[in-house]
Formats: sequence, C-alpha cells, structure tokens
Amino acid sequence: MIQEDAPVLLDRAEGIATITLNRPKSLNALSEDMLAALQATLDDIATDRDTRAVILRGAGNHFCAGHNLKEMTARRADADGGKAYFNDLFATCSKMMLSIVNLPQPVIAEVQGIATAAGCQLVATCDLAVASDTATFATSGVNIGLFCSTPMVALSRNLTRKQAMEMLLLGEFQSAEKAAEMGLINQVVSQNELPAAARAMATKIVSKAPVAVKIGKQAFYDQADMGLTEAYAYTGAAMAENMLARDTERGIEAFIAKKPMPEWQDD
Repeated sequence: MIQEDAPVLLDRAEGIATITLNRPKSLNALSEDMLAALQATLDDIATDRDTRAVILRGAGNHFCAGHNLKEMTARRADADGGKAYFNDLFATCSKMMLSIVNLPQPVIAEVQGIATAAGCQLVATCDLAVASDTATFATSGVNIGLFCSTPMVALSRNLTRKQAMEMLLLGEFQSAEKAAEMGLINQVVSQNELPAAARAMATKIVSKAPVAVKIGKQAFYDQADMGLTEAYAYTGAAMAENMLARDTERGIEAFIAKKPMPEWQDD
C-alpha cells in the first residue's frame, strides 16, 4: 500500500519508476527523512531488473529547494554547535547523489518551479533533465553566507567553469531557457507538456537493451575523469564486454537481417 504522506512516493509502470519528492509545503527540501527515504528508494530500484528508467520529480509546484535550513539551524544548539551533525548531513546527501550516478538505470529529472542549492545539485546529478518553461535554477547559498560547495561538484561537471562559477558566486536564478543553453538541462517544454515529455524520454530508454544502457552509463561516468589514453582503453574493454551479451548478439543479428529488434531479455 502506498503511504500518501510518505516523504518519497514510488510508482512503477511499464519499466519506468517514478520517484516523487513528497513534501510540497517545504518545497520538497532535502530534510533528514527525505534523504533517508530517497536513499532507500534508490537502493530498492538498483536491484529491480524490471525497472529500465527512472523519473525524479517534486510534488506540488516546485522540484526541490535544497537542504532544510530550519532543521539544520536547530542543531546549532548541539554541544559542538552542530559540527558533527552538519558533517553527517552533507555526507548523507553526497552518498545519495552518488547513488543516482551509480544506479544502473538512467535517471531523468522532471523539473517544475524552483530547483535551488542542493535541489539544483539534484538536477545536475541526474543523467537527463526536462524542465517546464517556468522553472528556475540557482545555487543561491552564497546569498545567505553558505557557499554551495557540494552542489558545485555536480554543477562543475555539467557546465563550463565560467558558467558554474557565475551561478555559484552570483547566486542568481537562471531561467529554464538559460539552463538549457548552459547544458544543465536537456529540454524545455510547457508546464502542461512536462510529465509527458519526461515519460516520452524514459519510454525511449526502456526500448533499448538494458545491458547496453547499464554498461554505457557506468562507462560514461568512469571515463569522464580519465586521461585520453586510459579512457579509450577502458571504453574499448567496456564495448568488448557489451559485445559478449546475448541481447547484443540478438540485436546485431536483427539489424543485419533487416528485421525488427528483438524483445530484450536483459542477458
């Protein structure tokens, strides 16, 4: 039974898992319970072979406003001023972000409203992103004295250095159109078209051979930080591994014979 009041909702249909951040009153801020629920959901999806693609969205009118500052501020009353708590919180959030990168299935951010600070980090961490034309993006922590250092990790791997530093240092909101120009998101659509656009992208991924998508996603992130020679050696080995998959053999045989692609068996 789905708990409608749970911090994260999960729906599975036709090979697509839709994760909904379900705290609209707090603009889906990444509170302790939200992070824990999101981590548990990602861990569950990681071992689900029936799920081929993931959509991540926010309930209500916004995607995610970042960390829950009220929850964080309350911990200043701790004996150490909150230091241990803050270290644990950011480590927990970083682990969750890495889980998205390491997930076998591609993750698509479906963004409406605001995506700020760690919410913007969440968008940058997802493999793909579709946003409504009214969505806005910012790493605005600098405006209140807290530089978005952990969001910077994902942001600087999506944008050029100058673009990333502009967002981090100025803390200004960027439109969906500007975010697309910068490379933070893939596609801008109207609000009414947003759910369908995200699902259409996920459906296209579901139609591909799961073994190829899994190997390809891992290889993409692994090779990104390698030198050129090492990257070619690594990706060559990845393609050789991919060639040995039975689904790949079936797909190539169908292509050569000019037949429809087979029903993928994930082997």
